[in-house]
Amino acid sequence: MAEAHQAVAFQFTVTPEGIDVQLSHQALTEIYRSGVRSWKKRIIRLKNSVITGVYPASPSSWLFVVIAILATMYTRSDPSMGLIAKIQEHIPTMSTQCQAVVSAVLFSTMLWLLLIFTMRLCLKQLLSYHRWMFEQHGKMSNTTKVWVALVRIFSGRKPLLYSYQGSLPNLPVPTIKDTLKRYLESVRPLMDDAQYEHLTNLAAEFENSLGKRLQWYLKLKALWASNYVSDWWEEYIYLRGRNPIMVNSNYYGMDFLYVTPTPIQAARAGNSIHAFFLYRRKLHKEEIKPVSTVIPLCAAQCERIFNTTRTPGEETGKQTDMYTHRDIHNDNMMFLTDSDYIVVYHRGRYFRLRVYQAGRLLSPREIEFQIQRILDDPSPPLKGEAKLGALTAGDRIPWAKARKAYFSSGVNKRSLDYIERAAFFVTLDDDEQGMMGDDPAASLDCYAKSLLHGKCYDRWFDKSFSVVYYKNGKNGINAEHSWADAPVLAHLWEYTLAIDSFQLGYNAEGHCKGDVDSSLPRPQKLSWEIPPECEEQISQSLAVAQALADDVDFHVFSFRDFGKGKIKKCRVSPDAFIQMVLQMAYYRDQTTFCLTYEASMTRLFREGRTETVRSCTNESSAFIRALEVFDREQLLRLLRAALEKHQQLYRLAMTGSGIDRHLFCLYVVSKYLRVDSPFLKEVLSEPWRLSTSQTPVQQAELFDLVNYPEYISCGGGFGPVADDGYGVSYCIVGDDLINFHISCKHSCPNTDAHKFGAQVRQALLDLMQLLNPKQKEPNKTEESRPEIKKDL
Repeated sequence: MAEAHQAVAFQFTVTPEGIDVQLSHQALTEIYRSGVRSWKKRIIRLKNSVITGVYPASPSSWLFVVIAILATMYTRSDPSMGLIAKIQEHIPTMSTQCQAVVSAVLFSTMLWLLLIFTMRLCLKQLLSYHRWMFEQHGKMSNTTKVWVALVRIFSGRKPLLYSYQGSLPNLPVPTIKDTLKRYLESVRPLMDDAQYEHLTNLAAEFENSLGKRLQWYLKLKALWASNYVSDWWEEYIYLRGRNPIMVNSNYYGMDFLYVTPTPIQAARAGNSIHAFFLYRRKLHKEEIKPVSTVIPLCAAQCERIFNTTRTPGEETGKQTDMYTHRDIHNDNMMFLTDSDYIVVYHRGRYFRLRVYQAGRLLSPREIEFQIQRILDDPSPPLKGEAKLGALTAGDRIPWAKARKAYFSSGVNKRSLDYIERAAFFVTLDDDEQGMMGDDPAASLDCYAKSLLHGKCYDRWFDKSFSVVYYKNGKNGINAEHSWADAPVLAHLWEYTLAIDSFQLGYNAEGHCKGDVDSSLPRPQKLSWEIPPECEEQISQSLAVAQALADDVDFHVFSFRDFGKGKIKKCRVSPDAFIQMVLQMAYYRDQTTFCLTYEASMTRLFREGRTETVRSCTNESSAFIRALEVFDREQLLRLLRAALEKHQQLYRLAMTGSGIDRHLFCLYVVSKYLRVDSPFLKEVLSEPWRLSTSQTPVQQAELFDLVNYPEYISCGGGFGPVADDGYGVSYCIVGDDLINFHISCKHSCPNTDAHKFGAQVRQALLDLMQLLNPKQKEPNKTEESRPEIKKDL
């Protein structure tokens, strides 16, 4: 086998004269370069660890403190108040002058460390201040002005990606009383008087009995752990799930909406794969600027972007409860050291493609050359190989059993290890996708479904992310959810799209720029020995996944009549505006209200992930019910109250005073203690029939929307959370465009993604008409790309 020959550094033969050793110069050179590269990475990480460890001070500040203390000694003053003399008494025998210098250096070091600790403690207290979020926009209090100045003073200069990690505050545990009060308020518009009274009684009983005990354990965990929610959230919400992660958990991100930088599939792959590894290099050097709002956000999730795979866990007993440890093994996250290769899927074959040669990253043109080699490879898939990826798309327990039975040794284990240890996964798809053809709206829906589930076997859904390159040059990304939340991957995706188009670019023929080293070793085709029993399991997993994929109804559309620019002119939060629109659309679609989930981040805290904003409120339901009854002035008062309520809930969620993560953790503690709570059981069983999320644009500076208005991404989306509900993702792009991704299930007779999309469009127009009566009635027909470019 070719890979076996490449792995041997020397050969030897036995002759009558003795042993003849033949060293392979090329192999030894590669080993040397690999070692040098490894040590360089260690040195960089050590240097960054030192810089991050002493932040907000700098390593050079130690020298400044030492010189200052030594200078004071020569002026015969003692800033240590006798401590230097005390230290000098315990220094081994040496000259008096040397003892004085050593003791001064030791005192200076201790003083420097104390100053660092004090500065970090002060910065942590400053970052715990969140009152600025609750102040009226444009009106900053004097306290907040002082706070901003102090944050700038204590934040130091040029922070690395992880510099703030040690200074971020821990997520606080809300009081039981506050959480229950806000919870009961959130469900009031969804219940009649009898139901609400019943739930109120359950809540009161819980607060006065079991709740106090569970809260005590939760506070104990909060004192000990960095974040009292995140580890349980990852384990119980994601890794212990036994259903398919395809559609149910994974999400996707789209390419540019109106342009394709090149129609050549291999060239698009060459540029963007190179850009992915440039981002990984910046990530390892911590050169990525910390993401911040007014204050920095936690960057812990960035550590697992690359080289990460979810591996399936097997059921070991009867599954009685998802929170009982003795009954189930959960999935695991495999996070490995840097990989110098990716795994590529094409027409049922898997290839290992090394992107480093002799210690350097291959150029985009060289990666294109290697990808084209895979596209031109005529070899057929091996027996059982073509649809192997379906195992990752089906139920987790069969995949875990198959992995243990058929992939734990031999050639199958080696090939599976290559996939799981790869930096990320790549699919070369034979289909064409994007906004195209006579029906661009329908083509976008097809594009979304392709990115969400593909053919159910041509993605590796367990990888942290898989990149899909289509035949016409379009691309997209599918991400596993347990390791991080969408904004983390979106940051990488924005960077890749921008570098691909605006820095690397293409030549006049559409190929990547640069030259090719034609001596590059060919991509290595992975080998498999799939027995008939495993093929049967692959077929069963594919059937489960295919049924799930066929049931998904998707609708993607762009709303261009107005965007955040016009919304802000009405002195309204764009997010609150869209959430109100979704409430209106759902009520018109279903003639009722429902429990609504809006994802909000808690990355203002260490290891924070998400919290829920319950967007259906008493205020929003009161406004919607009044739409056909009250006059404009009354409606505006109700609308302003509803929008302000939403903003208040969003701020509370971001600052650690949300409802759902607290109740979730109380429920986990109750299961550890093996006690039942009727109240918590009812709370956790409530379905989220409307699940929403905003895809933020985090690096607008990378895209010149003035000169290149067509270079905008359509954002991304996800599958429906409830079988009888909707999943809605929206992306506010620039001042004049809002993209929506709507999903539901065909099997539910009461939901229809296109019908709901029409309700969303109409609600947007109606709400703006209420806020701004001078708004002209737009043309509601679908518009083609030339018209879009003209308007933009």
